[in-house]
Amino acid sequence: MSTAATASKPLLEFVGVEAHYGAIQALKTVDVYICAGEIVSLIGANGAGKTTLLSTIFGVPRASSGQIRHRGEDISRLPTNKIARRGIALVPEGRQIYQDMTVEENLMMGTTAIGMSHFEEDRTAMFDLFPRLKERRNQTAGTMSGGEQQMLAIARALMARPELILFDEPSLGLAPLVVKRVFEVLAEIAAMGKTIFLVEQNANHALKLSQRAYVMVNGKIQLSGDSASLLDNEDVRKAYLGLH
Repeated sequence: MSTAATASKPLLEFVGVEAHYGAIQALKTVDVYICAGEIVSLIGANGAGKTTLLSTIFGVPRASSGQIRHRGEDISRLPTNKIARRGIALVPEGRQIYQDMTVEENLMMGTTAIGMSHFEEDRTAMFDLFPRLKERRNQTAGTMSGGEQQMLAIARALMARPELILFDEPSLGLAPLVVKRVFEVLAEIAAMGKTIFLVEQNANHALKLSQRAYVMVNGKIQLSGDSASLLDNEDVRKAYLGLH
């Protein structure tokens, strides 16, 4: 953990969080924290519970026990819209952009939590960050490539001016060159002072980008530590990096 992170209290914290889908327990006493200014990754196999952990922040599903704390306040029972207004944004798995809306209309939707007062300024910033979106500003989003749609999903999240951005499998289904660009963008966003919690199956990219990481197996945190150490961990290398 960085010195800055050590000196501050967690921005977001999961304390003994459990969650269920009906009778199935998806999360088992999960303890995770993210401090302001950090990039923290959560890696694990498909079905390990990673997406569920992100979803509990917004109450889908609700944590059945434990607490989710933002700046020390338990938010695990707050309505979803109030959580979004606290400066937390999600770039969801599968992008989930508004397919029938234009690029610009999707960016407008990103301002829902904060209103339109900064729209012109922030749209310009997004077009600087993603020049391709500027070229496509009047194009229907569903007709763009997967990589372009992923950039739009990220830009839409940034339009809410969040301090904390949750990324759920941002490399999923993308070509290697596009994946490389996505992770470059994440580094650029972190350099803006944003805090990032990254859920990712691509362990190699995630561990190289983040400062700290957690490994989730069957709804439980199996390992945690600084990312460089986990990158060198033999069990992690065998299970998630395909190395021996």
